Amino acid sequence: MIPERVLLIPPDTRPPTLDLPVGLGRMTGAVVDVPPARALPEFFTPGDTGALRAWLLEEAGAADALVVCLETLCLGGMIPARRVTDGLDVALARLEALREVRALNPALRIYAFGVIVRVAHDNDPHEEKAYYGQWGRELRAFSDAFDRHARHGEVHREALETARAALPAEVLADWVGTRERNRALHLAALDLLADGTLAHLCLTLDDTTPYGLAAFDRRMLEARADELGVWERLDVYPGADEVPCALLARALRPETVPVWVRYSGVSGAGAELLYEDRPAGELVRAHLRAAGCVLADSLAEAAFVLAVNTPGTRQAHRQPDFGTVDTPHRHLPAFVDAVRADLRAGRAVSVADIAYPNGAEARLWTLMQGLPLAQLAGFSAWNTAGNTLGSAVAFGKLAALVTDRAGHAGTLFARMVDDVLYQGEVRPLLRAELGQPSPFDLGPQLPEANRRLAELMRPRAQAVWEQHFAGRGLTLELGEARLAWPRLFTGVFPLCVRSASGDSPPTPPTGDRPNG
Repeated sequence: MIPERVLLIPPDTRPPTLDLPVGLGRMTGAVVDVPPARALPEFFTPGDTGALRAWLLEEAGAADALVVCLETLCLGGMIPARRVTDGLDVALARLEALREVRALNPALRIYAFGVIVRVAHDNDPHEEKAYYGQWGRELRAFSDAFDRHARHGEVHREALETARAALPAEVLADWVGTRERNRALHLAALDLLADGTLAHLCLTLDDTTPYGLAAFDRRMLEARADELGVWERLDVYPGADEVPCALLARALRPETVPVWVRYSGVSGAGAELLYEDRPAGELVRAHLRAAGCVLADSLAEAAFVLAVNTPGTRQAHRQPDFGTVDTPHRHLPAFVDAVRADLRAGRAVSVADIAYPNGAEARLWTLMQGLPLAQLAGFSAWNTAGNTLGSAVAFGKLAALVTDRAGHAGTLFARMVDDVLYQGEVRPLLRAELGQPSPFDLGPQLPEANRRLAELMRPRAQAVWEQHFAGRGLTLELGEARLAWPRLFTGVFPLCVRSASGDSPPTPPTGDRPNG
């Protein structure tokens, strides 16, 4: 049974973290309500935790489920949680709101997630504390050395002390202290899971690597989970922005669903990824479990097909890459043929393109033009492999519940607009036109970037709609494209899909949906 009403407290206000889960709920007929916009974080500006608590207490009595980002509820947001100085006692007091809402509504199922503090790959002072712009390389070196020493002992002592000596003591103490506070918050969340306050908990690793402080934190949390015996309702794995979608899929379809996974190469499960600490096949299994799915033993028993485009051997940043991505280790035409056969057989197919981070693979998209793309259950190709997989799995799990054709088409098309047209095509073109500015901070170039973005996106989006979605009894209205934040990574592409026959209400525009 689909819950009639789900409350969502997202990590921030970007379309993939806010509009995508709302759209996934809408296509099933569920209502996903979010707090007022003024209460939510905006880039590195924290949300209003007091307003969030008040909203929860007011709304929880009439809700069936709650999907909540712990960092937003307790520290103002996923990015602010790396920057704010709020003490652990303050964060833990805010966490108590979850016990309060369960007391108000004992039937409320709470699906929570926390993000283990990342060790950022880039020297970005906007998503981290200001000193990361100067000391990011040295902090990463310390992170790696610390974890190697913790795992393998004194053979790494010299490297650890060298890395420690390269950093100002006050910078290192503040950085490590922030991590310790957030880890303590996650340990407290494990206690809420153990006592039944939470129905399910995901603790995810954002932009992680095999060695580092995030891996150290993960092992400490896993050890506590062993003590508490909560693994049946806990997932610890690489991910972040996509978790609202995964947990929404759990909330709307609680039963375990078998999934048949197709890879673009016979060795695709072993492909290496740039922002995760494990090979593609293990990452797929982790994201399936988080959403309440398992690997199917046969195609016949599968509820849907997850078609995963993996790199030949390892992801690369720029395409085309013929060294590790587009190699003889996979055969894209055969992969697309298999997707075509699945669609002709009436199977639900959700495509996850993880060949490259931060956008769809151009060659795959070209080959897919011969497919009836509007018939896909889902499509995703954005940011990290984990972001892509979690979104695609949620699409697939919810496919059987779709009751709103316009809602599904709008949510599916929005991913193609963002992941293919913007991330894969327009973003590198726009950056080149602007003279290769830092993607982290456009500064005074933001107005020009938004002007050109609107010009570049509209004809591309219209062309894809006309080729693949037109003639299906639906109409499209496109709004003005813009950047979500003063940087190039995330765009906002307002669109509204309506049923031409009037058999379903129009979908609220993605990207411009009012909150609250």
